[in-house]
Amino acid sequence: MEFQGFNLHPLVAAGVKAADYDTPTPIQAQAIPPVLEGRDVMGLAQTGTGKTAAFVLPILHRLMHGQRRQVRALVIAPTRELAEQIHESINSLGKQTRLRSVTVYGGVGIQPQVEKLKHGPEIVVACPGRLLDHISHGTIDLSRLEVLVLDEADHMFDMGFLPDIRRILKHLPGRRQTLLFSATMPQEIRHLVREVLKEPVTVQVDETAPAVTVSHALYPVSQHLKTPLLIELLQRTHTASVLVFTRTKQRSKRLAEQLGKKGYRVASLQGNLSQSRRQAAMNGFRDGTFQILVATDIAARGIDVTRVSHVVNYDVPGTTDAYIHRIGRTGRASRSGDAYTLVTNEDTDMVRAIERVLGKPIERRKVPDFDYNASALQVHTECGRLQRNTSPVRRPDGAKNTGRPWSNSSRTRPA
Repeated sequence: MEFQGFNLHPLVAAGVKAADYDTPTPIQAQAIPPVLEGRDVMGLAQTGTGKTAAFVLPILHRLMHGQRRQVRALVIAPTRELAEQIHESINSLGKQTRLRSVTVYGGVGIQPQVEKLKHGPEIVVACPGRLLDHISHGTIDLSRLEVLVLDEADHMFDMGFLPDIRRILKHLPGRRQTLLFSATMPQEIRHLVREVLKEPVTVQVDETAPAVTVSHALYPVSQHLKTPLLIELLQRTHTASVLVFTRTKQRSKRLAEQLGKKGYRVASLQGNLSQSRRQAAMNGFRDGTFQILVATDIAARGIDVTRVSHVVNYDVPGTTDAYIHRIGRTGRASRSGDAYTLVTNEDTDMVRAIERVLGKPIERRKVPDFDYNASALQVHTECGRLQRNTSPVRRPDGAKNTGRPWSNSSRTRPA
């Protein structure tokens, strides 16, 4: 099937052509027809499957007919990064439609958003908390809403947003089209589906399964040796762009600083940053300014970068769903990718749970010649030398270490 078969409005079809979309992904092929028909849809699909276009294109098509300068479509997303990503997709695919999209989220001033809302956008992409602020202040009119999209519903549940979602629903017209997309379907989301969707069409693509194009590996290591091992892996592995996940904001910042002192082009993405700095970090990672992005889980669903070659779990995630979402940043668009996880003895139970989801054991690897017996004092002393020495690090071949790979080996040898 081709996109032409959807009979989209010519100006929307022009956006599809400009984006070089040819053949719809499975979620697009299954979801777009019922959405175009006005049906409620529950979409189950992992990250990186093209689900944003699966709801953006039908919404653009629908809004080409009817009134302008009033909010007719609302997309609710769990993070600022995802909201911006959806907003960018709307602007890209709808470039010739003259339909306007506005993002609404916290962490930035509310007044600029108020001014943009006064100009009557047709589409609003919002995070729950700030949207409720606008509703309570009467700075957004949702009385003419026609389409509601709840994107990454399971992530909104993980972040505690379900009570906010239910409060928002009370301010929306009862007669509307509702689309809900989620990578997983915990019981709480099933309850929400029954509450807000009317006779929905269910579209399911690879539920709770990671991309088959991703190769997995575990690297057992002591907690105090994680950073030296990560640096050793980066030096020995041919990488294009690397996304490293940590559990805390403080660890993300510190690890990025340590990698930067090793000569890598690295940025940190975590909740303590201002929105402008977070956006700069993501944009730099997308365009190659930064080879490595060290992030907390806030980035797991908010980054759409098709050429991430490696995901490294510096810390094991707290749930199997989080593992799937993290590694979903690589192996996208039919490309291959690698997911490395640094594990300690305390991670045994979670590793077993992840292996049950994958349906097979994950290969354990060791890095040859790495000193797994180094003491915490030795590591601390080495880190102290790194912090005092800010001169560029030299590679074994004598060249300056720019953070680019120098090994011809694509992976380390299995243990």
